[in-house]
Amino acid sequence: MNPNYSKWFLSTVKKTIIKYGMIREGDRIALGVSGGKDSSALLYILSLVRAHAPFPFSLQAIFVDLGWEMDFPSLEQYCSSLQIPFYREKTQIAKIVFEMRKEKNPCSLCAKLRRGALHKAAQDLGCNRVALGHHLDDAAETFFLNLLFSGRLDTFKPHTYLSRRDLYLIRPLIAVTQRTLASLVRIERLPVLSNPCPVAGETRRKEMGEIVHYFVSRYPVFYQRFITSMEKSNLWPGEAFIFEAGGE
Repeated sequence: MNPNYSKWFLSTVKKTIIKYGMIREGDRIALGVSGGKDSSALLYILSLVRAHAPFPFSLQAIFVDLGWEMDFPSLEQYCSSLQIPFYREKTQIAKIVFEMRKEKNPCSLCAKLRRGALHKAAQDLGCNRVALGHHLDDAAETFFLNLLFSGRLDTFKPHTYLSRRDLYLIRPLIAVTQRTLASLVRIERLPVLSNPCPVAGETRRKEMGEIVHYFVSRYPVFYQRFITSMEKSNLWPGEAFIFEAGGE
């Protein structure tokens, strides 16, 4: 490992894990992997955290197969190289969303079904935590989505307890920027699968990404101010936030 990594991103991830109490000794953590750059970075980073952690915990990669044709064997091989078991959860989500339901705005339903499949697979495999690859840009984009389309001041939490599933949901990369992760993927040549979704890149989230990019380009302190505001408003509490019914 390049020693500069500890200054570049790894120390940020470690501090985030400690600050929000994300990982404890003996945890069995399911990693939601999709083949995208963020989840590949999550695999790589948590494998480093595991190697340097002062206590043992285990990792389990879960790939929710939506029914598209994808080169998931290459992702499985990458997990094997990191000594992370790989599990493929087969579903018909793509068929349900695009053929049966013919959703005009498919992202919400697709996300809900994927979450349910991931959480069920994690439980079946004996995991008590689920880690997702959401980064700082994702958090800011979600904030603006809620503000502009739901009239709510909210975004997802770093650490959430799903009471209906008895699972902890963690986002170890929530203080790392998208640009940092993209650089890591490029430098380490991490595997990234092509996204076959017909609406990829045509969503409202992309528009929110443009808003975030504008603020960052005009105000370099935006990211830090965003984190500070989330914590001061208690939207990002220090301990696990309990999410009740509907959290799956």
